[in-house]
Amino acid sequence: MTEARYLDDFAVGERFCSPGFTLTEAAIIDFASQYDPQAFHLDVNAAAESLYGGLIASGFQTLSLSFRLFIQSGLLAACSMGSPGIDELRWLAPVRPGDTLHTEVEVIEVLPSRSKPDRGILKLKYLAVNQHGDTVLSYLVNHFVKRRT
Repeated sequence: MTEARYLDDFAVGERFCSPGFTLTEAAIIDFASQYDPQAFHLDVNAAAESLYGGLIASGFQTLSLSFRLFIQSGLLAACSMGSPGIDELRWLAPVRPGDTLHTEVEVIEVLPSRSKPDRGILKLKYLAVNQHGDTVLSYLVNHFVKRRT
C-alpha cells in the first residue's frame, strides 16, 4: 500500500503504472459465462470462426481488470468517494488468453468543489496496455475524492 493521498496531493500530468496481470483462457470463459455470454468469449471453436479468429476477453472484463489494477495501488484508498461515471470508453484491440495487461493512469484534472470544500473531482485517464506495448482500452474516470482537512 502506498502513502494515503487526497485531492490536493495530485498534480495534472502525474502518471502511475500498475503491475501486470495475465489473463488465462479459463478466466476469460468464466467471466463471459457470468457477465457477457457471447460465443467469441465462451467457445474456442466458435471464436475461431468469428471475425476475431480466436477467443477474446470481454471488454467489460478488461475494463474491470484495468480499474482493479490501479485501485489496488492504494493511491485512492484514503480519499475515494465513488464516481459519477466513465467517459470516452474505447475498446481498441482484442485481449487474448495469455495476454498480460497493466494499467497506466494519468491525472488530467484536479478540481476542488466550489460548494463542498471537503472534496473535489480527480479526472484520471486510464489505459490498459498489453505485453507488446499496445493500448487495448482507454477511458476517463471522474473520481469524487476527499481533500485534506
